[in-house]
Formats: sequence, C-alpha cells, structure tokens
Amino acid sequence: MSRETGWRRMAPADLPAVMAIAAVVHPDYPEDEAIFAERLRLAPEGCHVLAAGDGALQGYLVSHPWPAGAIPALNSLLGEIPQGVANWYLHDLALLPSGRGTGAAGAIVADIARQAAETGYTSLALVAVNDSTGFWRRQGFRGVHDPALDRKLASYDDAARYMRRELND
Repeated sequence: MSRETGWRRMAPADLPAVMAIAAVVHPDYPEDEAIFAERLRLAPEGCHVLAAGDGALQGYLVSHPWPAGAIPALNSLLGEIPQGVANWYLHDLALLPSGRGTGAAGAIVADIARQAAETGYTSLALVAVNDSTGFWRRQGFRGVHDPALDRKLASYDDAARYMRRELND
C-alpha cells in the first residue's frame, strides 16, 4: 500500500463510489444503496473506505455489531443494532484489483479487530464469499459449522462459509 493510499472513515458522499465498487467486486450479491447507507448511519465507526492519493476509492469495509451465529439477510435493512451483543460483524470487505495485494485488506481487518476488542467485543464474524476463506484464515478466522447457519448460507452460494475470530487471543 503506497503512502498516498489509506483507509479513512466512510462518509455519505462516498456511497455512489462504494456502490460502483460493490458492483465490480460482488456482482452476484447485489445490495441496494439503502443497505449501505443504513449500516453507515447505525455504525459509522465500522464503515471505512480505501482512498488513493487522488481521492479515488479503491475499496471499502462495512461492519457493525451483530449477534454471533446470526447472519443478516442479504439486501435487507437491519432496523437497529441489537443491544448487548459481543460480536462485531464484517458485512462486506471489497477491494478493486488496484487495491489488492497491497496489505490494505489485512490492515483494515487488524484495525477493526483492535477497535472491537478495545470497545468490549469478544469476537468478529463474517460470511466468506468469492473463494476468500484462505484470506480470512490468514486473518485468524475459523469456519463455523452449524446446520442452521448452513441453511442461511444457501442464499449466497455453495462456497459461502460463516467464519468467526475470537478476540481474546
């Protein structure tokens, strides 16, 4: 990752570029802009963009508190963040090809893990798609097999995996 490229907090004005990145990186998992706008409103501390020196966005992370073992349905509004949850959910991490291989993805995952641990969360969780389980394993996540979760994962694809990382390590 060059010195000119870095992560910053997402702003509402970033949403059109975030949607364009999502269309490129996750064409099989389309979500409405309202989904991203709601996550940004509910958990701004979990929403970040990877900005190049010229301001062009190369990626984003959308994350928020959510109960462990639960998967928010694709393209659906949350309404609110449940109170008292100890798990931080990584809803979507997407980088354009220009942002990959730079260490940027690992850096934001480390930052979110640190932030979550410092604010009392005990785990991170996500659904790995697009053959990304290897990346997530390298970030300390492990697959969770649960028949109820497996049924929910069917809305993604056969390769989708629910993964979790404990933060007390």
